[in-house]
Amino acid sequence: MASAMNFSLKIQAVLACLLWGSAFAGAKIAMEYADPILLSGMRFTLAGLLLVPLILIRKENLKGVLKAWKFLLTFAFLQTFLQYGLFFVGLDRVPGATSAIIVGAGPLFVAVMAHLTLHDDKMTLRKVLAIALGICGVLFISLATGSELAGSDPGFWVGIGLLVLSNIIGSYTNILVVKQKEAQISPIVLTAVANFVGGLLLLALSFAVEKPQFHAHWPLEFYGAVVWLAIIPASAFTLWYGVLNKPGVKVSELNMWKFLIPVVGCLLSWLLLPDEKPDLPSLIGIGIITLSLQLMQLPEHYFFRKKNNGAS
Repeated sequence: MASAMNFSLKIQAVLACLLWGSAFAGAKIAMEYADPILLSGMRFTLAGLLLVPLILIRKENLKGVLKAWKFLLTFAFLQTFLQYGLFFVGLDRVPGATSAIIVGAGPLFVAVMAHLTLHDDKMTLRKVLAIALGICGVLFISLATGSELAGSDPGFWVGIGLLVLSNIIGSYTNILVVKQKEAQISPIVLTAVANFVGGLLLLALSFAVEKPQFHAHWPLEFYGAVVWLAIIPASAFTLWYGVLNKPGVKVSELNMWKFLIPVVGCLLSWLLLPDEKPDLPSLIGIGIITLSLQLMQLPEHYFFRKKNNGAS
């Protein structure tokens, strides 16, 4: 088989990516009223709180989870605070098209890290071709924005480094979830702790760096956007970690579905934002990404079989 993921797990992965993709439109609305790190801290802190009722309803084994408190706090620091903190600082120094390409190349970072750290998740011809196509699709979508690839700011290369480091940390946290399968930490609890603790750390960073000004009369659309932005990580990460915890699921192949995120971002922006319209480069990019995901569904031996048949 090309992957140990059955249809149900693929649906969960796709749903998580659909949720993450919807964050672009929500963030554009909310960032008109709040600084990026403050907004991120607010959404993640709220995301953690939103999962508390579900944890109580499901009667999760919190005593067992407390035994892994060091891992949970480390994971929260890496996955939410450090990854997103570096992301927002880097994003401020790099033009939009460049940052979109670097972030969109996330599946490549995950595949390389999995190849180096996991004995059963190595790079293959099918995987390399699919990732290359996916990155090409992201490139087309990113260039469609019309923004420049290189910035004139002296901190441009610092920003590039920060975004790359953010990608590496994000890849590493996926590997951590795979390696902690035997600990049997509930995906819901893992997501709640990571979001809440990381969100509080981001809020502290915002107070230190952005020195935000709170407004008593933020419009209703701001609060609606913040609530939706909180629902996204609460639900998407729970789904994602749940799939990662399943036996036989390869982290590199699961992360290929993240190429859907810029596709969903484009589609929802066209639907929800009045100044966003479809364009040819974006449509080409979406088509290439679709081809990439289809390629990942083929069995690995398909390529070699075709080669052998052609030689016979």
